[in-house]
Amino acid sequence: MTDEREDEPAEESEQEGLTYAETGVDIDASEAATKALIGAAGEFEGDYAGLVDIGDQYLALATDGVGTKLLVAEAMDDYSTIGIDCMAMNANDLVATGVEPVAFVDYLAVEAPDEETSEEIGAGLREGAKRAGVALVGGETAVMPDVIKGLDIAGTCAGLAPKDSVFPGEAVAGDAIVGWPSSGIHSNGLTLAREAVTRNHEYSDPFPPNYDVSIGEELLTPTRIYSDVLPVLRDHETHAAAHVTGGGWTNLTRMGAFHYDIDAPFEAQPVYEFVQDEGDVSDEEMHRTFNMGTGFVAALPEEDAEAVVEASQDARIVGSVADGDETVSIRGLELRD
Repeated sequence: MTDEREDEPAEESEQEGLTYAETGVDIDASEAATKALIGAAGEFEGDYAGLVDIGDQYLALATDGVGTKLLVAEAMDDYSTIGIDCMAMNANDLVATGVEPVAFVDYLAVEAPDEETSEEIGAGLREGAKRAGVALVGGETAVMPDVIKGLDIAGTCAGLAPKDSVFPGEAVAGDAIVGWPSSGIHSNGLTLAREAVTRNHEYSDPFPPNYDVSIGEELLTPTRIYSDVLPVLRDHETHAAAHVTGGGWTNLTRMGAFHYDIDAPFEAQPVYEFVQDEGDVSDEEMHRTFNMGTGFVAALPEEDAEAVVEASQDARIVGSVADGDETVSIRGLELRD
């Protein structure tokens, strides 16, 4: 992957608005394939993590990678934050289930071993483990030049939870929705973001909203880890939670077949307007792909939601749950899964 282009960029009038599917990622097809894989694997419980009954507790497992954010890291020759992203994408899925992350193992596949790159990734994993509050218990590095071009990293996070502390996973009509801000573009939607910003820019170009950083540095802002919100959610009647990842705001429909009215989302960071403008991406496509400023949500009775907000440093009520079909209303849009 390189951010250099052989041809001159087309004139703005000739460029078409980008969609995630057109850049190579069809969310619907991806979810269908995932469901087929889960069906072949047998028993599975939970929208974000697999739960294994071990008596009075659940053992929870989640696995994920970093995606094409790795290509930005490659272009910038900076892998220092990728480990945080890998940790976050796994730990956050456990938190959305109501499970405390406790241990993590990584799998690094490389075309050729490189000590400096491995050290950078390892440092990020250690920082991610610190933020998530988990033990980094080991991993595996595989050298596979016939399979891998560059490198790929994935991980698996394990967690434990008493059975009565796992979130039911189903919102209730009348619930309030509490939200927490994201750190920007997490590790989802980078295929669309990369295609948009490299139409007319290099990753090394200054980021127009903040010339102190480059475009690549902004895209590499690490994913926020939400382990710190779990204790307060467990202290109150949390019905369901969602990690706003691939699929953007349609992820909320994982909390049940309701209408989700988001009337006070967190402000989208400047990177989103930049991506949208550079790629001529529609508002709907932006909200179906990215978190747009809000990275994690939970559905609770209104009184509990207010208590959670009071006990949290940066949470607020962002919307509500109502009877209806699986739709999400946000910023004048009606999104369907």
